[in-house]
Amino acid sequence: MDAGTPTFTEFRIPSAACDPGRIAAGPDGNLWFTEYATNKIGRITPDGVITEFPVPTPGSELGGITAGPDGNIWFTELKGNNIGRITPAGGITEFPLPTAKMVPYAIVLGPDGNLWFTESGGPNCASGGAIGNISTAGVITEFPVPTSPLSHYSCSYPRGIASTPSGDLWFTDYVGDVIGRITTAGTVTQYRIARTFQSGAEGIVAGPDGNLWFTESETGKIGLITTAGSVTEFDHAASQPSFIVAGPDGNLWFTDYGGNTLGRITTSGVVTKFPTPTPNTAPLGIAVGSDGNIWFTEMGTNSIGRIVP
Repeated sequence: MDAGTPTFTEFRIPSAACDPGRIAAGPDGNLWFTEYATNKIGRITPDGVITEFPVPTPGSELGGITAGPDGNIWFTELKGNNIGRITPAGGITEFPLPTAKMVPYAIVLGPDGNLWFTESGGPNCASGGAIGNISTAGVITEFPVPTSPLSHYSCSYPRGIASTPSGDLWFTDYVGDVIGRITTAGTVTQYRIARTFQSGAEGIVAGPDGNLWFTESETGKIGLITTAGSVTEFDHAASQPSFIVAGPDGNLWFTDYGGNTLGRITTSGVVTKFPTPTPNTAPLGIAVGSDGNIWFTEMGTNSIGRIVP
């Protein structure tokens, strides 16, 4: 096998038709993932042993997930209007959002020790989009995000969120064609995605080059934005790139939900695509595990995938 060819392994989730969504490395050395359809949090060991934990609120449709500074794992509930916390042993606590009808999406550990998450305005923009944070004690604060003048909706739809070493957080706006920056004090600045209309900006991560890298799920592009707000886009990267991580090899890795591939992009913009072994996997969430491998969810095949870079 070529040294540049990664090795795939796939692990079937016990619950049928669970629609695994997002995945994150946990503080216990395992990977933790959300199950959109079956309302469970899953845990997979580096050896592929899977355990599932039901979430108390029915029909909550779980979204983002991340490790907290308290040794627990935190997640969002798209329809439950809650932020959830699960211990490594599986004990779950839910914290209701102050604003009704919000849709909390992605979540990340912030530079201030709080968990930061994105919120879209809910059905028919019932509430304006926002960025929220929650302390490990469960105290929630929300900061409204202005509607982009480029948006084709009446409110903002913040989606992905990333923390940076500089102490700010950056987020994507799915319908606004902007990338946002928010300070831990709640000040929001927005930068236009220069060349693209209706980009569907989704995942975002701090790259090894000091820039923020993001996916455009509606255009198939991968973009980068400097901390000064200058945007570069790389065309024809994928058919529907979803989420993105900084890999252990110094590159960025992303899922291509529509193309049945894992993608790798260098910091100079060179893209390589690796088809998953099973057809129609619909890869979505992606994370780097404690084992140095890249793990991802397969919504189409009810599995968790692992790729050795």
